[in-house]
Amino acid sequence: MWKAIASNALTLFIVLLVIASGLLAWGREEYSGPGPLVDGACVKVERGASLSSVSRTLETSGVISDARIFRIGADYSGQGAGLKFGSYLVPAGASMVQVLDIITAGGQSTCGREVNFRIGIASADVILRELDAATDRYVEVVKFDPAVDAVPQDYVDAVEDKDLRYRVTLAEGVTSWQVVEMLKRAEFLDGTIAEVPAEGSLAPDSYEVVRGGDRAVLAAAMAERQTRILAEFWAERAEGLPYASPEEALIMASIVEKETGIAEERKQVASVFVNRLRKGMKLQTDPTVIYGVTNGEGILGRGLRQSELRRETPYNTYVINGLPPTPIANPGRLSIEAALNPDDTPFIFFVADGTGGHAFAVTLEDHNANVAKWRAIEAQQGKDEATGVQGN
Repeated sequence: MWKAIASNALTLFIVLLVIASGLLAWGREEYSGPGPLVDGACVKVERGASLSSVSRTLETSGVISDARIFRIGADYSGQGAGLKFGSYLVPAGASMVQVLDIITAGGQSTCGREVNFRIGIASADVILRELDAATDRYVEVVKFDPAVDAVPQDYVDAVEDKDLRYRVTLAEGVTSWQVVEMLKRAEFLDGTIAEVPAEGSLAPDSYEVVRGGDRAVLAAAMAERQTRILAEFWAERAEGLPYASPEEALIMASIVEKETGIAEERKQVASVFVNRLRKGMKLQTDPTVIYGVTNGEGILGRGLRQSELRRETPYNTYVINGLPPTPIANPGRLSIEAALNPDDTPFIFFVADGTGGHAFAVTLEDHNANVAKWRAIEAQQGKDEATGVQGN
């Protein structure tokens, strides 16, 4: 009888061992295998949240299949106490291992809402946008100009969210005065900028900031980035360029920036001005004259007068020889690269061609023909506007 009991006990033990092994294998597969998410999802970890509450939320929202397995795996790996608060994007099919890595890695939140304060040539706007986890793309919630529009209620409500992220985006070709003035409208920043930074010294780019951040610190970060970019391209510059210093190259880059908004044209435009400097010709570029009129404080808003084109100022390149004394805007990376590595062309003239780009020429005769074509396009555009006809 005892032999039968012992045999049955051994059999039961083996069965239980097999079941336990199966459960362990199943648990491992559940923990490391693909998760149930069909589309990406945003996961929010509250400040001070426990592993238990987070795991339950993940199971309820369909991010993981089993909260208990998630907790056991997190404790076993030693990551259970390392939750970082924030909002995170979890991709479709993410395993529990991947989910745990995402919510314990910390750093910048990758999901949720973001305010983008954009500084443009003529104005600034505020865009509140939200990441669509399913497509991993931002969707605009609200947009307004803080100088002229009432603050939308959606924005007022959004700023109560402590996880709301902020960034400031500086467009290429904005002047330093404009940057300082526009930053005053960014209600989420504090402090003042004591004096307008040197023209051209701020790098057009997108900058992550925090609510309550200091405006002067942000301006310093913009200047530091521009210094690095200029040094990078100056070290790799083409041979024989007519610049005595990196500062002169920055002046040229600002002119290129204001002359064309087409990235593919920048090196060609730069080649025209480099060729003119080499030949001892005047640069004859309207943007420098405009800067001499406005001092970079706002936009001119009208065409140049003949008296302004004839007036001798340090920035009137129809009158002076060589480069103006300072940049005329803050050039972007591509324009700095173009100024220091221009195309090798024979061009010394260019004019608008009606497509948004320019027609380039070597001889004055060809240039005059291109100008005549542009004048005809301008005249036709004037007629279309007068009659309400829209071009293609």
